Amino acid sequence: MVVPSLKLQDLIQEIRRAKTQAQEREVIQKECAHIRATFRDGDPLHRHRQLTKLLFVHVLGYPAHFGQMECLKLIASPRFIDKRVGYLGAMLLLDERHDAHLLITNSIKNDLSQGTQPVQGLALCTLSTMGSAEMCRDLAPEVEKLLLHPSPYVRKKAVLTAVHMIRKVPELSSIFLPSCAQLLHERHHGTLLGTVTLITELCEGSPAALRHFQKVVPQLVQILRTLVTTGYSTEHSISGVSNPFLQVRILRLLRILGRNHEESSEAMNDLLAQVATNTDTSRNAGSAVLFETVLTIMDIRSAAGLRVLAVNILGRFLLNSDKNIRYVALTSLLRLVQSDHSAVQRHRPTVVECLWETDASLSRRALELSLALVNGSNVRAMTQELQAFLESCSPDLRADCASGILLAAERFAPTKRWHIDTILHVLTTAGTHVRDDAVANLTQLIGGAQELHAYSVRRLYSALAEDISQQPLVQVAAWCIGEYGDLLLEGNCEDIEPLQVEEEEVLALLEKVLQSHMSLPATRGYALTALMKLSTRFHGDNKASPCPASARCGVGHMPLPLTAHRLSRIRQVVSIYGSCLDVELQQRAVEYDTLFRKYDHMRAAILEKMPLMERGDYQVDEEAKQSKAAAQLSEAAPVPTEPQASKLLDLLDLLDSPSGDAQHPPPLDPAPGGTLVHLLDLPCAPPAPAPIPDLKVFEREGLQLNLSFTRPPGSPALLLITVTTTNFSEGDVTHFICQAAVPKSFQLQLQAPSGDTALARGGLPITQLFRILSPNKAPLRLKLRLTYTHFGQSVQEIFEVNNLPVETWQ
Repeated sequence: MVVPSLKLQDLIQEIRRAKTQAQEREVIQKECAHIRATFRDGDPLHRHRQLTKLLFVHVLGYPAHFGQMECLKLIASPRFIDKRVGYLGAMLLLDERHDAHLLITNSIKNDLSQGTQPVQGLALCTLSTMGSAEMCRDLAPEVEKLLLHPSPYVRKKAVLTAVHMIRKVPELSSIFLPSCAQLLHERHHGTLLGTVTLITELCEGSPAALRHFQKVVPQLVQILRTLVTTGYSTEHSISGVSNPFLQVRILRLLRILGRNHEESSEAMNDLLAQVATNTDTSRNAGSAVLFETVLTIMDIRSAAGLRVLAVNILGRFLLNSDKNIRYVALTSLLRLVQSDHSAVQRHRPTVVECLWETDASLSRRALELSLALVNGSNVRAMTQELQAFLESCSPDLRADCASGILLAAERFAPTKRWHIDTILHVLTTAGTHVRDDAVANLTQLIGGAQELHAYSVRRLYSALAEDISQQPLVQVAAWCIGEYGDLLLEGNCEDIEPLQVEEEEVLALLEKVLQSHMSLPATRGYALTALMKLSTRFHGDNKASPCPASARCGVGHMPLPLTAHRLSRIRQVVSIYGSCLDVELQQRAVEYDTLFRKYDHMRAAILEKMPLMERGDYQVDEEAKQSKAAAQLSEAAPVPTEPQASKLLDLLDLLDSPSGDAQHPPPLDPAPGGTLVHLLDLPCAPPAPAPIPDLKVFEREGLQLNLSFTRPPGSPALLLITVTTTNFSEGDVTHFICQAAVPKSFQLQLQAPSGDTALARGGLPITQLFRILSPNKAPLRLKLRLTYTHFGQSVQEIFEVNNLPVETWQ
């Protein structure tokens, strides 16, 4: 007995009554079998019903590809009910990956040219949904004609189809340019919204179109002014705002047209001020229009007063109860802080209040903006607020907050003592979350501030005595105690309260650090070195005897030798770590023990205080030294004359010729410098490879990526690429990651980068080494992916480098 086919409503009920997935699958398989049988029988009257059920099955996620050809048959049918289901099926079941979609091109063309308005609307919707590049090229003339159709229903759908065509085939832009100017006179808001979207796509893709539509800026201004001044309209008003969707679209188009164009910007200044002052922000619709107005003001060449008004609007957004609006305001202010710093500074108290938001994303944005607002005049107040936030913030934000405070203190510190106090507070509060270079920076700072040595060592000793869990703090304290331990015992620092410290206490504290399970191997190395240095810093009676050579050495006293008991205590601790599992720590302990046993007479000289360390950009300093040395060499080295070179050549020939008959080489090139080149070639050494020129592969918003190439001697198949990332913008680039890929015939090894933060204004760059092995000497291609955060926005760039110098792979 043949079970009759179900109706659509009955099929939906059967599927909903299924209690398990197996029952549902059984119902659908039976119905799909009936649908296939109906398609084979070729029933034209009920084909659309079967396809409707098949589309429902497709929506549920089951295969329905066998209905693709039925869609084509229904589209070709003269009945509207068939066309409606056929076009719906084409939009759901067909796409560019199937060649079958090209078969409906002729049917769509006929419907666009000769069909009724509903049929034309169906054809336009299908074309805008799944139209491929080939279909767009074939059907563009028909769509261009429908842009000026008498019916606004058809015009609206034709405009949206034209937007899809331009996105698929940008070279079709010239076809739609003439019609857009006429469509701007449209009164139907739906068609006008589509027209503004179409013009936006044209301007973004073609500079010629941008210049063409800059002439219609007054007309766009008039349309927007009409929307703003129009009263309440039941058809178009949303929350008291007249068609906010159209207003937002026009503002975006004005932003594109006014960017870097003085005349267009001047034409829209008054309108933007009117929108900014008359828009109600009590509802989301008004806030959306106002936010788009702010973005337009900031992107065009607007007046200074208008920009201040835009910043004040964002400041009002910060007081809004909606978290999304506050987040948008913080993000926008972060983008504006470099160009309008003084205007954003007025809202600093409100920004600081946002630090304590319970929402993590809001708190992070407020932190980034607060760090960007720090300058020389407010560094003390802002640092105090950020330090208070650091004590209570979540662990996810602690690393960014600590790094930001350290960078701000380094750039804007009013005094060295304040700088030291700030870093010590950060290390005490969140020492495990600071950047890797925090220890080196603080040791450099303390070493360069000679007048603060006593103050620093006392502060660090007190902090270390209270807490030894913060490893960077322990490392700096151990270094400082080792260097200036004699100042720690004097107790005559006027800057802090008197601190009486005994030698036994200091030694016990360092031993406690060495024995603590929380201490890292590097921390134990600092503590072990500090103990060694204290063997020459401390003296037995805590008093200093006059130095007999004070007139010559400039020192008024010198420490007496450490007592034998304490010296043996230090030697015992050092010898224990001679069998440590950590190789670095073991080597250091063995060397120190050898210093005690064999070279004790030299110990005081070897363990003298470190000289002052000069701070600066290492790479820049090295380049300056190299260029200076090259200049001196070129000036000091005279070019030898040809007779002298000939004598040298004859003399060198005697070393290789056993007989007295020396063969003279061919005449040398008389050009300057050529003689030296031939001299270097005489011992038959291979000529030095020519340097491979550097290559700049990326630049965006002040961020540059340069590649420099070297090939190690003796390894012709190995290429070393140094990737240098430099930031010349006004804001730091953080969370920077550079990833690379090469063809399969190469072997690539990525070394760890020097950091993940490129400081602003040409600060310390990020360097990373690529090791590429090319055994086949094939042409080299690189594919790079950059991810970073700049001005509070996450950026990802993927690009391919195909113009590498030939020397990199030959």
